[in-house]
Amino acid sequence: MTTATDDGPAPHVLVVPCPAQGHMLALLDLTGLLASRGLRLTVVTTPATAPQLAPVQAAHPAAVRVLTLPFPSHPALPAGVESAKHLPPALFPSLIVAFAGLHGPLVSWARARSGGPDRVVAVLSDFFCGWTQPLAAELGVPRIAFSPCAAYGTAVIQSLFRRMPRPEDVITFPDIPGEPAYPWRQISMLYRTFREGDEVSEGLRSNFLWNLESNGFVLNTFRRLEERYLAAPLPDLGSTRRVRAVGPLAPDADDASAAKRGGEMAVSAADLRAWLDGFVKDDRGGVVYISFGSMAVLQPPHASALAAALEATGVAFVWAVAPATRLPDGFEERVAAGGRGRVIRGWAPQVASLRHRAVRWFVTHCGWNSVLEAAAAGVPMLAWPMTADQFANARLLVDDLRAAVPVTWGGLDAAPRPDEVARVLDAAVNGKRWAEVAARAEELAAEAAAAVRQGGDSWLEVEELARDLRDLGNQAE
Repeated sequence: MTTATDDGPAPHVLVVPCPAQGHMLALLDLTGLLASRGLRLTVVTTPATAPQLAPVQAAHPAAVRVLTLPFPSHPALPAGVESAKHLPPALFPSLIVAFAGLHGPLVSWARARSGGPDRVVAVLSDFFCGWTQPLAAELGVPRIAFSPCAAYGTAVIQSLFRRMPRPEDVITFPDIPGEPAYPWRQISMLYRTFREGDEVSEGLRSNFLWNLESNGFVLNTFRRLEERYLAAPLPDLGSTRRVRAVGPLAPDADDASAAKRGGEMAVSAADLRAWLDGFVKDDRGGVVYISFGSMAVLQPPHASALAAALEATGVAFVWAVAPATRLPDGFEERVAAGGRGRVIRGWAPQVASLRHRAVRWFVTHCGWNSVLEAAAAGVPMLAWPMTADQFANARLLVDDLRAAVPVTWGGLDAAPRPDEVARVLDAAVNGKRWAEVAARAEELAAEAAAAVRQGGDSWLEVEELARDLRDLGNQAE
């Protein structure tokens, strides 16, 4: 690590991502931005997740290095599990708690460097890694919590574990602007499955409570997207501390970067663009892009309802599905023969697809990375939330931003009828009922681009974050 200035080595920051792809990639994007602003950063990984760092390390070889440590074993996790990839959702809390086993090795590693130019001046870690708060305290340095989620969604999950509301028909959030309320079935499973006295549950709660002691939150969002929440004092984001919005931290839509970030692609961006080009040339109307996330296995009733609606309406579509998702018998063959649809099993170049002019709507589970990618591309969304923070994200899109239309609010518990899905698809693609939603999506794209442009709100927040971290380095000398 030889990045240096005339005054000596650049300040050294320890970065701890959560071992889940959507969380990790966003924090690595921020790592690259900080490296380009004169900081040195060591990123903690385990053997299974270390390859994810190749792009940022190649872009900043002198500023970014990798600290690979064995993933801590835990009785609640199967042997060999190191990340959320292919992990049943019910075991995700165990993964978070097990990862905290790196506390001791990291303290030893950092203390061995405390007297030299590689001393750590700050810890930047995912908000699922709240255990790095006492780690930072042991090292005598500040810790900054990073959330790859919305300010609103982050405040909702933090509020649950701070207030611990009892199961009720409706859960309210009085400390969040607008005092939103959600039925119990739309509350994150992380909270719904909490068991008092259980080691994993209590460890999960401790992670969220530790976040409230951090020196600030950094969020993958932008001010014009969440002005209402970023401008308000949010007790669950540490109302007396600085909350920075630095997004969208989105990848470029080229084949090379997409392949490096997402792994093995089921289809290349060039191939998919060529297929989509045909709908522009032949003036065959808009295409609907469909994805429920890279890890979600859509349940058969939900998949059947969507497949039936697509066939009934005849809308053109690209549907990226997890390999294990079961679709109705014969559906994929009929789609291939008809020429108006395409099913991609595995990882698909989503960003490139959303930025193609043939794609007019996006059926999405409202995972935050997908939301930001659609917002940056100016594509209106058909919201179909399932779990986690997705209901909060969908409410933000539908109620606050008017950039999405709900398909269903049933989530995992209740699949919609095929005719209900067909009615929404047909109105979106063939009708003009939601023209104002499409127009608002285009406005969001302009606002997202302005936020990350030099001098924009998010660009300035990254500049100020880098400056604060450099100042910490100067104070440590």
